[in-house]
Amino acid sequence: MTSEVSQSFDQVVGSSERRLLRVALMLSGSAHTAEDLVQSVFARAHRRWSRIGALEHPEAYLRTMVVNEFLSWRRRLKNRELPTAELTETPTTEDIGARQAQRDAAWRLLATLPRRQRAVLVLRYYEDLPDDEIAAVLNCTASTVRSNAARGLASLRAELPADEEC
Repeated sequence: MTSEVSQSFDQVVGSSERRLLRVALMLSGSAHTAEDLVQSVFARAHRRWSRIGALEHPEAYLRTMVVNEFLSWRRRLKNRELPTAELTETPTTEDIGARQAQRDAAWRLLATLPRRQRAVLVLRYYEDLPDDEIAAVLNCTASTVRSNAARGLASLRAELPADEEC
């Protein structure tokens, strides 16, 4: 592998690693699992970098690889730890305990969803992707994305405590 290709890979990894880690964290609910997902994707991508690096948006391809890696993992995640902090924290004057309780509750609710529904909601609301792009990432139709989103949101609403419903 030439140094130009290796450098290009290093640049893309450097510029997209934190974002991919956040996507993986949103999908898996575990910082350690997110790191494993992204590490696996980078290892696979490095072997095929001559093709991936030639794409117009290699970062989008890597994001798709992270989602697919998450969806394809056969083993059940034995470690059900809930993350206690985001990858980046900003100083704030709000009640940190209340914010953390809300975040933990959101993680627990999101973790109850099937993997595809969770992936659709993360890509739609966290990555802000339109349905057709989500469909391309998940290799399905836009109507399947919409139905997974509707089912996922309905499940989340059904699980919300009565005092927290909007």
